[in-house]
Amino acid sequence: MPIRKDGEGRPTFGPTWESLSERLIREAMERGEFDDLPYKGRRIPLEDETYAGQNALAFHVLKNAGVAPPWIEADKEARRLLEARDRLLERASSAATEMARERLRTELRRVVAGANSAIDRLNAEAPGPAQHRRRLDPEKELARLERLF
Repeated sequence: MPIRKDGEGRPTFGPTWESLSERLIREAMERGEFDDLPYKGRRIPLEDETYAGQNALAFHVLKNAGVAPPWIEADKEARRLLEARDRLLERASSAATEMARERLRTELRRVVAGANSAIDRLNAEAPGPAQHRRRLDPEKELARLERLF
């Protein structure tokens, strides 16, 4: 009969209740292999995946890989384009020539179309309506630009 160690490390003869996995973990602990783990002695923080639903595990894997879910990437793109729209509107008052104004109109149309495309992707892929955004009305955005000239 082989010599085995019990939970306290004392040699014992005969069968024990310690499973193979428990023994491997205990031996690794004795060698100090768990001493430098993050959160040692503290609770591991839980991530809030309230809106993830059945996609929680997939989102967790994506996050650990440094990648965001597609709807978050679409929201980032929409926000970036909305900021670009705001910068265009700020430049409107300094557009003195008709050529400069036409360039701003063209650029605003492009930015609004891109923002609406990103918003459509966001609204289609987001896990719930709380993350949705309202599309931009191209005509209202152009009218807003015209008022600033």
